[in-house]
Amino acid sequence: MAFESLSERFQKIIKKIRGQARLTESNMDEMLKEVRIALLEADVNFKVVKQFIAKVKEKALGEEVYLKLNPSQMVVKIVHDELEELLGSEKSDINYQKSRPTVMMLVGLQGSGKTTSAGKLAYLMKKKLGKKVLLAAGDVYRPAAIDQLKQIGGQLGVEVFSLGSDVSPVEIAKKAKEKAFNEHYDVLILDTAGRLAIDEILMQELNDINDAISPDEILLLVDAMSGQDAINVANTFHARLPLTGIIMSKLDGDARGGSALSIKYLTGIPIKFAGVGEKLTDLDIFHPDRIADRILGMGDVMSLVEKVQEEIDEKEAKKDVNKFMSGSFTLDDMVTQLKRVQKLGSLGGLLKMIPGMPKLNDQQKEFAEKEMRNMEVIVSSMTKEEREHPEILKASRKARIAKGSGKTNADINRVLKKYEQTKEMMKQMRNYSKGGKLPPNFNSFSH
Repeated sequence: MAFESLSERFQKIIKKIRGQARLTESNMDEMLKEVRIALLEADVNFKVVKQFIAKVKEKALGEEVYLKLNPSQMVVKIVHDELEELLGSEKSDINYQKSRPTVMMLVGLQGSGKTTSAGKLAYLMKKKLGKKVLLAAGDVYRPAAIDQLKQIGGQLGVEVFSLGSDVSPVEIAKKAKEKAFNEHYDVLILDTAGRLAIDEILMQELNDINDAISPDEILLLVDAMSGQDAINVANTFHARLPLTGIIMSKLDGDARGGSALSIKYLTGIPIKFAGVGEKLTDLDIFHPDRIADRILGMGDVMSLVEKVQEEIDEKEAKKDVNKFMSGSFTLDDMVTQLKRVQKLGSLGGLLKMIPGMPKLNDQQKEFAEKEMRNMEVIVSSMTKEEREHPEILKASRKARIAKGSGKTNADINRVLKKYEQTKEMMKQMRNYSKGGKLPPNFNSFSH
């Protein structure tokens, strides 16, 4: 994930400053020097770094941090606020129209992933925001892009407006807008052509489309992996088009995050959406405060809650909680819960969203994922009676399950032990729930 190395550096710096008996101008300067190095190594623009350090120092002096009882907390708050300011302060919402369709135009270089991002936007707006969406295929120079958009629309159940590749993009944009208005769509998303490099022909065409349909949003797609080049692209497009926001793709990759921390400050254009994977579901609304939380190791509980609400049915979840808390759940129930967790994303990614949770290394993540897969395969090889009453599993039954699942007796015993541990933990939680406390050694269960 982008910001990973920056987050690790920041957390070490925070831990170090929290270990100081008192804060002085000297150790404050030392901390800011480390912060400066961390930001530069994350490929944050040097002008941005200079301004960031100056503002943190100015605020620390203004708040008289050195005189505070707990100065390290104050420093962390100041750093957090400045990170949030760099990322865009408050999330910039889409300017949705109430009495007519909201017209959105996607622009960017060829190969940046505009067509896929148009599909991701359509998914987000239809599934998460309940909008009636129309996609329009305006990249007439690549027939494959038109076909791709039609396929994406088919997967999402979203209509795709196309006039083929022999009609001008301006005409397509006009007709698409007309259809969106006449048929009462909430949102029109227009996919446009790109070039390998910005040229006069491309910019003139985009200007003509802008003049013809007056979009409410012009969103530029940039690649987080392109580093500071993303800022150059944004500035060049913005010089010719009134960009309203940025979609930053590949924020799930190993980009250092510098462009995301630099682009709003250097261009004035807010990041509105973040691409976090290849699937059509992998586009998130960009929340600067949540990103700042993650960078400083504070988790991202709000995003986790939203993920759970999207993926898990509330009534089913309540029913399952009651079953688990009463201790009457079966191995089937346990596997169902694991599948639900897997739908939310990787275990390592989920743990990062919860403040104070331990960070798993790659080996631990792999082991945890393997254990979850093993449990599913082993339980699937049991009969219905065995899944509901695992106490009947003696040597002969285990041998049959081992053969059917391709696992060992030790694997089966480990699944059964985990099941018993979970039941015991649930009993303890039920006993302690009235007091509002967690049972002893609760956190050690996962080890």
